[in-house]
Amino acid sequence: MVRLPSYSPMLAQLGTLTSVQGDGWAVEMKWDGVRALAYVEDGAVRLMSRNNKDITAAYPELRLMGGATGGHAAVIDGEIVAFDEAGRPSFEALQPRMHQRHPAAVAELARTAPVTFMAFDLLHLDGASVIARPYTERRELLEGTLTPGYRWEVPVWFADHASRAFDSSRQLGLEGVVCKRMGSPYRPGRRTGEWTKVKNVSTVEVVIGGWKPGGGRRSGMIGSLLLGAYDPGGRLRYVGHVGTGFTEAVLRDLGERLAPLERPDPPFDEAVPREHARDTHWVTPVVVGEVQYAEVTGDGRLRHPSWRGLRPDREPAEARTEQLPHRDGDAAAG
Repeated sequence: MVRLPSYSPMLAQLGTLTSVQGDGWAVEMKWDGVRALAYVEDGAVRLMSRNNKDITAAYPELRLMGGATGGHAAVIDGEIVAFDEAGRPSFEALQPRMHQRHPAAVAELARTAPVTFMAFDLLHLDGASVIARPYTERRELLEGTLTPGYRWEVPVWFADHASRAFDSSRQLGLEGVVCKRMGSPYRPGRRTGEWTKVKNVSTVEVVIGGWKPGGGRRSGMIGSLLLGAYDPGGRLRYVGHVGTGFTEAVLRDLGERLAPLERPDPPFDEAVPREHARDTHWVTPVVVGEVQYAEVTGDGRLRHPSWRGLRPDREPAEARTEQLPHRDGDAAAG
């Protein structure tokens, strides 16, 4: 019996189209979902998140993928994606799927908001690791191993057409593209320019450090969140506050999650502007979310952020100031 070893996903750096010019690049669409490694063996599939949590129970429609490798044991990298009514990937539609584990609720969500596993790499096949092989060979093995089916696909990739693919991603309402060196190996757990993502929108992961009460229609609920990210020295920096992008259901859920985390003092390792600190309920910074933003100010604050959702597949320490351009002189790392 083959026993598959554990792997960590390879990560992409944030870049621009000018950084992926020239020959030797493969281009894939970037899917706005949740990263997962699928471990397929003995006709069953086990799904592991980027932060190594077993998320199989949340996506029962993907269990049939265990029979899609022709009996081969395999470790497959991909993205779990939910689509909106227009057929576009929707991170918002995926949100309730990411947190739910109650069997009856999961079954209903699988019927009303099904997901698709978009497979894009192969790490292990039967008794052998293939991570040292070049990207093109791994893709060929993937396409010859995983038969597309009910809720899983092997999306196409393009050679040396980053600009055209990026334009197509914008027209299709996708998040952007990921460009990969054709000759590059798979580097588990590492972020490298051999994989470079070029995005249509700016998003960043943040930790919640506090919340301010709402008024008017939000009376009795959260009005806005105070956000932070860790700098290279491990200090939690204040990066701004967000008060848009929430539904009432999301605000109620956040209120329940944050209530037991209240603390008397700010968790940030720098002063929060007085107007934002006033009336704030401080919380232990363990809840990770994602926001979209317009730009970053010279002092490292997010301009016009909008809430996108929680990220249970991320650890708090993964919310980094290095992801933000211009903070402490760093370029975005993504």
